[in-house]
Parts: sequence; structure tokens; C-alpha cells
Amino acid sequence: MTDQIKHESTNGHGSYEPQDLRPSGILYFLLGLAVATLLCILGLRALFAVLEHREKASQPSVNPLVANLPTDTRRVAPGYPQSAFPNPKLEEDERGQLNDIRRNEERTLYTYGWVDEKAGTVHIPIERAMDLLVQRGLPVRAQGAANESAAPTSGTSQKASKTETGKKGTKK
Repeated sequence: MTDQIKHESTNGHGSYEPQDLRPSGILYFLLGLAVATLLCILGLRALFAVLEHREKASQPSVNPLVANLPTDTRRVAPGYPQSAFPNPKLEEDERGQLNDIRRNEERTLYTYGWVDEKAGTVHIPIERAMDLLVQRGLPVRAQGAANESAAPTSGTSQKASKTETGKKGTKK
């Protein structure tokens, strides 16, 4: 029981594989691999065609009251829900709709534009409005105008209270 390895040298060069790999063997292997891949692809396409045909045949019938129905109900056509269903509609893209609302609000807040063109009302950016307030100051009413508008209301309430007391006094 020895663990010695026998080395046989055929040409005196040591041990090596006496037969090299031929290029034709590599080409035949690659060609076989390509043919096998092509057969797998064709087989899978045929399998999916059979399964799709079976699925179409087993599809339940559609309610006759539904209008504007696409021919293949397994795939939703672009724009189908918006055109087929009456209002009110459910939100389909909440994030996109919210982004549109915010974009419109920012456009209103940070740009110049018309609010009512016939009346000549415009909107200006917030920064510009604050600059104008700093330059011009806040609008104030004259002190006399504020007292005049407050005086008639207090005078009418005093007159009403006098007539009520006068009526009470005459009834006794």
C-alpha cells in the first residue's frame, strides 16, 4: 500500500493530454446550443398561444348593459375608465392629481396672471406683493370715517332702548 503515483511519460516531456481540442467540436457544441435555445423559444411561444386561446374561450360573458366595452377584457386600454364610466369617478392616480393641484397653486402664487381680465384684476407673486406692502404700507381708513360708520349703529341702538323704556313707563 504505497501512496506513490506512477508517472508515465510517453515522449519524455512529462504527463499531458496527448489529444488537443478541435475547433470543429466547439462549433458543433455552439450550434447545438443555438438550436436548443431556438426550440425552447418556439415551444414556449406555442404553449403561451394555446394557453391564451384557452383563456379567451373560458372568459365569462359580459353584461349586455355595459357600453363601450373593449374586445379583450383582460387588458385595459389606455383611457378606458375615463371614457366608459359616468361621473363621479374614483381617483385613479391620487399622487398625480395632487401634484397637478399643487403645481397649479404654485403657478398662481408665484407668477403674474389674470384673475378676471374683464374687470382688470390680476394676481402677482407673493414676494412682489410683500415688497409692495413694505414700500407703500398697509392701507388704512381715515379716523373720522371709522367713527362715522360706528356712530349710526350705536345711535340706533340707544334710540331703540329709549323707546322701550318709554313704552314700559306708559303702560304702568
